[in-house]
Amino acid sequence: MLAVAGHGDYGKAMFPRAHGSPLRRALVLTLLTFLPTVAWASGGSESFQSTLLALVVILTGAKLGGDLAQRAGQPAVLGELVAGVLLGNLHVLGIEALGFIAHDPMIDILAQLGAVVLLFEVGLESTVAQMAKVGLPATMVALLGVVAPMLLGWGVGAWLLPEHSLYVHLFLGAALSATSVGITARVLQDLGQSQTPEARIILGAAVIDDVLGLILLAAVSGLIHAADQGVAVSIGPLLWIVAKAVLFLFGALALGRTVMPRIYQRAARLRGDGILLGVSLAFAFLLAWAAGAAGLAPIVGAFAAGLVLEGAMFEPFARKGETHELEELIRPVGQLLAPVFFVVMGFRVDLAAFADPSVLGLAAALTVAAVLGKQACMLGTGPGVRRFAVGVGMIPRGEVGLIFANIGLGLKIKGESVIDPSTFTAVVIMVIVTTLVTPPVLTWAMREPRNLGAGGFPPPATPPGTLGGGDPVPTVALPSPDVASGAEA
Repeated sequence: MLAVAGHGDYGKAMFPRAHGSPLRRALVLTLLTFLPTVAWASGGSESFQSTLLALVVILTGAKLGGDLAQRAGQPAVLGELVAGVLLGNLHVLGIEALGFIAHDPMIDILAQLGAVVLLFEVGLESTVAQMAKVGLPATMVALLGVVAPMLLGWGVGAWLLPEHSLYVHLFLGAALSATSVGITARVLQDLGQSQTPEARIILGAAVIDDVLGLILLAAVSGLIHAADQGVAVSIGPLLWIVAKAVLFLFGALALGRTVMPRIYQRAARLRGDGILLGVSLAFAFLLAWAAGAAGLAPIVGAFAAGLVLEGAMFEPFARKGETHELEELIRPVGQLLAPVFFVVMGFRVDLAAFADPSVLGLAAALTVAAVLGKQACMLGTGPGVRRFAVGVGMIPRGEVGLIFANIGLGLKIKGESVIDPSTFTAVVIMVIVTTLVTPPVLTWAMREPRNLGAGGFPPPATPPGTLGGGDPVPTVALPSPDVASGAEA
């Protein structure tokens, strides 16, 4: 929550009634921010001044929305998204002054940077070593959690959007395959269940799920680009796109693990502040650029960059006395740029579409497909595990689903967007609902006894450090509580 007028006696003197009352403080801050904006802003302006004003509106709205969401027991990212929806639809009330934000090119660039930094942070939460240790249950959960929602999403698109092309249906399936377990991680931490077999399977599967989801996104996006250029769809180009995505990911991993330790050793000799952060972000942006140049989404490169960088590489900086971890250093960057992304995504939701029964029907069908598709994950768990809890933990789409949908807005075939505003609105509704339902349902599922939650399987006697079936427990670190706030994925 942003302070209204500083702290202590100064804040009391300036706003004696607002001090100590969160609701009054929020109202005062809102008035101080948005009344000058409405009085000054001019629609359609693309000047630097309008960009600065847009950032005032976006960051203030994001922090107020995030605060209110957390007070309601929801992740801050949900409040940031809803704040964007409300701000972007003020024209319904006759307020047109903020309409320029949705069309400001600088804001759009900052939002895209927010997505890149967000996926970089997601990659930092995992390592290559963790990918190798997730075990058979987590691998099966990840595979089923990508394939089943993909098929269901494609089916929903073919059923409810028959007038749209095959590419729209495929992209909807790709959007549903994503998983954002930051919300799940927060719930498990709050319940003290972060070291249970269910938690480790979910978080281990999330690592592979991210990789598979990005490869799927690259494949579908590549097909759409080919179709836009008039290239016929065939199995050969599709396999090449998938191979290119896989080669890029693993090539970037191999190159990064070879080159980056040497770069960090030399960078540690440089004088000045922020060397570790600067070099790391430069590496992330370089791989994001390389992914785009290879015909993939830039977020694929950003994720690969995060996956490459490991704590052992930063030892030269530790020897200099710099004890801050990279995740800690990059968090403020994410806290600045990620809210811009989420609020801009909300700006692109048209509330007028809620009056269209077809949009609400598509949103409902996508939500059902999103929930049921992840329940297929239950089939990948071993005995002695709360299967339903694993399925529920994979439900949230969160920021990853929004990133996929936003990429769909930018993909075009013969000048027409693959994801139109109505379909985008339906996807955003699906993201909101899956985010809302997961915490209460997962809390209930994790409190069930294992012999009931596992579908009747009694807990087997397994050696310490293994899951049911003898597979090693994946050693995946839980994201910090800030993950659910949108600062990290």
